[in-house]
Amino acid sequence: MNGDMKRVALYIHLPFCARKCAYCDFVSFPGQTDRIPAYLDRLAREMRSAVGWYGPLAADTVFLGGGTPSLLSGEQMKRLMGDVGRFFEIAPDAEITVEANPGTVDAEKLAVFREAGINRLSLGVQSFDDGLLRRLGRIHTAREAEDAARMAAEAGFSNLSLDLMYALPGQNMSQWTDTLERALDLPVKHISCYSLILEDGTPMKALIEANPELLPDEEIAVGMQHEAARRLAERGFSRYEISNYALPGFESRHNLVYWRRGDYLGLGCAAHSLMNGIRFANTPSLEGYLAGEGAGEADVLSARDVYEETVMLGLRTREGVEAALLPPDRLARLCGAGLMAVDGGRARVTEAGADVLNAVILELV
Repeated sequence: MNGDMKRVALYIHLPFCARKCAYCDFVSFPGQTDRIPAYLDRLAREMRSAVGWYGPLAADTVFLGGGTPSLLSGEQMKRLMGDVGRFFEIAPDAEITVEANPGTVDAEKLAVFREAGINRLSLGVQSFDDGLLRRLGRIHTAREAEDAARMAAEAGFSNLSLDLMYALPGQNMSQWTDTLERALDLPVKHISCYSLILEDGTPMKALIEANPELLPDEEIAVGMQHEAARRLAERGFSRYEISNYALPGFESRHNLVYWRRGDYLGLGCAAHSLMNGIRFANTPSLEGYLAGEGAGEADVLSARDVYEETVMLGLRTREGVEAALLPPDRLARLCGAGLMAVDGGRARVTEAGADVLNAVILELV
């Protein structure tokens, strides 16, 4: 690989889904899979434009997110990855991830995805409780999720990640620990544990506004987070970011670029980018994107913006941030309160600090 080439993390947004989940406010469009061929045409044109603008680009990671990228057929995935390889120099050891809904994959499709160059699969499982899955509006069952994970391993995906959610409406601790144990019984290398966030305009937020008693209180939610950290640690998973756990060497290299504020290029409808200190995003309109609308207004980051982002993103990770970047008096106060610690010139949140991360960040920015 040419060492002079600009290196980026490449994100491609595939906004198609079978059905909108009750909690989802992502830019996604159910029931429009007939538009995937036109969308792939537009992506190829955008790739060509990006290389024309920046010059040759080398991608160390590629991440296909959504929506539900696994709605693509095997042939469509081959075509997409062929275009990626045509316009970008992909590192020989690149991490290439696709997000998948367990209800949209089978053994044959997974095998073709693997042939197309995908080497990391991120399964959106959320729960192994069928009642909770129905409440979330997921299209798969717990059994289908387990089957998908095992089929993925058989198809050659040795780097398998699961997304799980906690603090769900009506969820108790035993349901959460059962989900964790069932996840750990599968051939997984990485697990993400996200607390439910109620987004404006979603059916889930309307449900909770009408039935607030369904939501576990904050103490239970924190207890669920602690239980996840404890059980995953017992099985060798390290918490390398506030919501992410991995076996050694299986941390998400793509997401680490985001948390370290490296350069990343987003392609597709609603995709965001950070390139050369400038943030920009594509139109969230599917019609606009297909019609060739370019990126929206660019945001040139000030020194203050960079500082705030560095703190907000860095403190989410096990790496933390350089202690010298932080105001000494505030850092000392947080260390004195047991919320942060400094080691080897790096400042990190403690476990107690992780429980109140937003408050720690506010103190520093």
